[in-house]
Amino acid sequence: MNAVTSAKPHATDPQSIFKPRYGNFIGGQWVAPRSGQYFENTTPVTGKVFTEVARSNAEDIDAALDAAHAAKRAWAETSTTARANILNKIADRIEDNLELLAHAETWDNGKPIRETLNADIPLMADHFRYFAGAVRAQEGSLSEIDKDTIAYHFHEPLGVVGQIIPWNFPMLMAAWKLAPALAAGNCVVLKPAEQTPASILVLMEVIGDLLPPGVLNVVNGFGVEAGKPLASSPRIAKIAFTGETTTGRLIMQYASQNLIPVTLELGGKSPNIFFADVMAHDDDFLDKAVEGFVLFAFNQGEVCTCPSRALIQESIYDAFMERALKRVAAIKQGNPLDPNTMVGAQASSEQLEKILSYFDIGRQEGAEVLIGGEQATLDGELAGGFYVKPTVFKGHNRMRVFQEEIFGPVVSVTTFKTEEEALEIANDTLYGLGAGVWSRDASLLYRMGRGIQAGRVWTNCYHA
Repeated sequence: MNAVTSAKPHATDPQSIFKPRYGNFIGGQWVAPRSGQYFENTTPVTGKVFTEVARSNAEDIDAALDAAHAAKRAWAETSTTARANILNKIADRIEDNLELLAHAETWDNGKPIRETLNADIPLMADHFRYFAGAVRAQEGSLSEIDKDTIAYHFHEPLGVVGQIIPWNFPMLMAAWKLAPALAAGNCVVLKPAEQTPASILVLMEVIGDLLPPGVLNVVNGFGVEAGKPLASSPRIAKIAFTGETTTGRLIMQYASQNLIPVTLELGGKSPNIFFADVMAHDDDFLDKAVEGFVLFAFNQGEVCTCPSRALIQESIYDAFMERALKRVAAIKQGNPLDPNTMVGAQASSEQLEKILSYFDIGRQEGAEVLIGGEQATLDGELAGGFYVKPTVFKGHNRMRVFQEEIFGPVVSVTTFKTEEEALEIANDTLYGLGAGVWSRDASLLYRMGRGIQAGRVWTNCYHA
């Protein structure tokens, strides 16, 4: 993006964005949960309850599936041009409500407003525009088997699909799943994470009228009570899930019972590898490498591809870490609504407690805390919020803080002597989602990129 959008702290009163209570969005209408039960939704910014959300069960999922199935034929038969036009209108509506949605996401999730304003919400609109164009450019194929036989191939929607959204990027991850599914002519039943449902509900207030009733349905609730009935339903043709790995295994099991496809995006413990030649010169590249190191704290470390393991070549460890720790110390943590804040609040009290427990685990294992290692205490109304100081551990790769996903602003640092040792450490993990490699040697970068067993390897960058 060429321009950076900014907002004054409290330019929009977050509390005024939300209704006191939200039901489910089913068949184009807001409806109460069948049980009549609601749960409290807490903002990580202050730790206080700001709205109530429907606590749904299998009956609500069935009602949403009824609405989706009632709408699926007409939506599938809607021309790709018409569907693309609707997706572009959704993108327009998102952009017209940028500040509203950004403040809603920050208040619901705890991430800094500078990120929701300049990344999450603009990218959400971009996803709808991208798939609006992609579906119009999609083509089938035809081949001649012999002079009397033609084989042809074309694309058609699956029908009704289920989507379960994570709490670290609520609206953006919803867009990742919704845009291609809707563009392809599918109807959707979506369950937000129970930790961060409210921002998606605000989104539905903004865009809900643009889609025919039943095409997009949102059902709130907890995993066992609402997520499991959705994922295990024989009435969906596919399930997509982003979240924790053990839950992903269950989702795959449910899908296999119904013999339907499943898309999973799960956890990670990604290595970020720095070779000695990054310090060959004191230049912009070295500054960029240091910035790459501190990306472990981006989005409060609540990123599946977070560079949560740093491997530093032994010969430069002291000099590199001196610069890196100064940069970590300069990270501004505070009110997520302040546009100068770089690290905000963790998404929930449960996540806060999990991170703090790993501080104890790391110390018990003998890991050295180089910086941080404790809860951040803020003043005033923020005192009850869920804040953690960016933390750097030093230890070895067999420690739990190196092997287990913490999902917080925490990086575990170790050293290596050779390229072979770096590769061995990088691949010594249960995960394989992402990785980063930093060097001035193009041949070395190529070898490492090919050798690291990860789905994505960033080269001299991270999260680019």
